[in-house]
Amino acid sequence: MLEIKLIHCPIDFSEFSVRAYRHALSLAEHYRSKLVVQHVVEVWRHPSASFAVTASLYDEYCRSLRGSGTEQLQEFVRNHTHNEVQPELVVDEGMAPDSILSLAQAQKSDLIVMGTHGRRGFDRLMLGSATDRVMRRAPCPVMAVREPTHDSIAAGQERHYLHHLDRILACTDFSEDSDLALTYAISAAAEYDAELTLLHVLEDVQSPAKTEAAIAAATEQLDKLIPPETRKTLKIKTVACIGKPYREIIRIAAEAQIDLVTMGVRGRGALDLAVFGSTTYRVMQLGPCPVLAAHV
Repeated sequence: MLEIKLIHCPIDFSEFSVRAYRHALSLAEHYRSKLVVQHVVEVWRHPSASFAVTASLYDEYCRSLRGSGTEQLQEFVRNHTHNEVQPELVVDEGMAPDSILSLAQAQKSDLIVMGTHGRRGFDRLMLGSATDRVMRRAPCPVMAVREPTHDSIAAGQERHYLHHLDRILACTDFSEDSDLALTYAISAAAEYDAELTLLHVLEDVQSPAKTEAAIAAATEQLDKLIPPETRKTLKIKTVACIGKPYREIIRIAAEAQIDLVTMGVRGRGALDLAVFGSTTYRVMQLGPCPVLAAHV
């Protein structure tokens, strides 16, 4: 079973950060992990910094921003921490994705938990998001948390935000990246005694006559991914279907009230992915539950 010793949760004080922080707290409590909460002060977002006419005035302004960021982070943690986990607080200055990745590398994070705004449109696909850039380059899996459409908080534990994983959906395209994501899915399913569904979506079936054979072949390939010992100990099933991958993943996740989707993500930053988005990024934007993304 995989160990999660250190969880890293970047915070920008938005409502999406609150949801991500609650998930990070719940995971840290369950795994008895260290939780590091980071806020990045991005000076470029403050136009008044340009009025600092000397280097000393600019440095003073940046120190003021960092001090304000520290106070906000302390208040955020006080307002949203209701369990025994006492996070370590880190405030950095720079570009958010770079600072997040640098800290994750330095502290050897096992998991990054981030909020994602879920906005759509050409501007978001063209420019990407901090979550997207971190997801592609992080040295560990990234859990992207958006507003849930169903309640995964354990009954009677609302105050402690204990998110119990009952149903996990592991998506695979049979690549190395999705094999790694499946490893995390199997580990989480064992940890939480969750039902695990292994899914592959076929997109290019040329004719209806070939549909049945294609689904049978994909199902057989899915079965081969499940270690024999895992099949004996976990509640696991396989699903192969045809359609647009991100649409089918979102549909199945919503219908089955999935609590966590695991997916592989390619680490490259190709122009086509930057402009049109990847399957993983679209599921993160539009899906009904958190997405755990991993890459080799």
